[in-house]
Amino acid sequence: MVARRKVAVVGVALSDCGRVDDATPYALHAQAARRALADAGLDRSLVDGFASAGLGTLAPVEVAEYLGLRPTWVDSTSVGGSTWEVMAAHAADAIAAGHARAVLLVYGSTARADVRAGRRTGTLSFGTRGPMQFEVPYGHTLIAKYAMAARRHMIEYGTTIEQLAEVAVQARANAALNPEAMFRTPITVDKVLSGPMIADPFTKLHCCVRSDGGAAVLLVAEEYVRDCRTAPVWVLGSGESVSHAAMSEWPDFTVSPAAVSGRLAFERAGVRPSEIEVAEIYDAFTYMTLVTLEDLGFCGKGEGGAFVEKGRLRVEGGELPVNTDGGGLSAQHPGMRGLFLLVEAVRQLRGECGQRQVRRADGTPPRLAVASGTGGWFCSSGTVVLGAG
Repeated sequence: MVARRKVAVVGVALSDCGRVDDATPYALHAQAARRALADAGLDRSLVDGFASAGLGTLAPVEVAEYLGLRPTWVDSTSVGGSTWEVMAAHAADAIAAGHARAVLLVYGSTARADVRAGRRTGTLSFGTRGPMQFEVPYGHTLIAKYAMAARRHMIEYGTTIEQLAEVAVQARANAALNPEAMFRTPITVDKVLSGPMIADPFTKLHCCVRSDGGAAVLLVAEEYVRDCRTAPVWVLGSGESVSHAAMSEWPDFTVSPAAVSGRLAFERAGVRPSEIEVAEIYDAFTYMTLVTLEDLGFCGKGEGGAFVEKGRLRVEGGELPVNTDGGGLSAQHPGMRGLFLLVEAVRQLRGECGQRQVRRADGTPPRLAVASGTGGWFCSSGTVVLGAG
């Protein structure tokens, strides 16, 4: 039996992102993977574990073949936006147990380019089979599910549409500091509220952008850290949880599965929410950020509106910088964005984020970060706590 080993993230990268009209999803996978390996300074021959989802009939087999990999440990868990946090947890467990030495997580999507070229349409529904057959006929689209949950929170706790709009305003303020963000022009609460209605109460700027792009993260066992060109970022703890598929089976629209995954991750990491210095949270819609902040324990249930309206999410002057790259609301959102959260969290802990770099009072980079992904319509959650080396 191999003793359990510590696990570190040693390589992270994005592919070209935003508007990418001349690349396939496979090419974006490869670009991100090459960049992550180069970031770590390791050869791909070390990689014996591979995780991917969302592309191909036999993901991750097809993507591994495209990358020239023959892994002996694989994961194709697909639970929407939380896929990558869940995969990172699985990869860390596998490495710690000695089942793999280096696991590469990769994602790539041309969601924006495909719609533009007419190769696909916007995702209004995930189908009409199974539990969905009881909802889809009534126009219960993907965005409508989030909108209903947001409205329930507003009714239950007095959360205002202006408070939800503040999430978008602060995400854009962070994006303004990120030269790679898709949208960087500052916005106001009034600008958010005056936009076209998409699904009540969400106007356009309450919703994520649609982009192209890919990301990759390389995790290794502790004995390989000394061979890397980057400082390690350690996986301290993780948790995962599922809630529901049918909205009728969701006990409380104001509680996301992050309430469970977050508690497990913090307990396993031996860290309190109050110790976290940077939070990367899945934000396909403004309400996701607000309710996840509550459920991770950064504020009490029902207090998310008051928490976000005071500018706490900003890189500049915020008490808890959230989605420091601009998030899915402003930076990029090519489908299942969870891997981008891990990339940004690692870069922040390594102090590599330039103008958007979060710093402690003494000027040093943060030491603790959390990445929390949400999948489906609050159907699943994966949370990972990371610590600087």
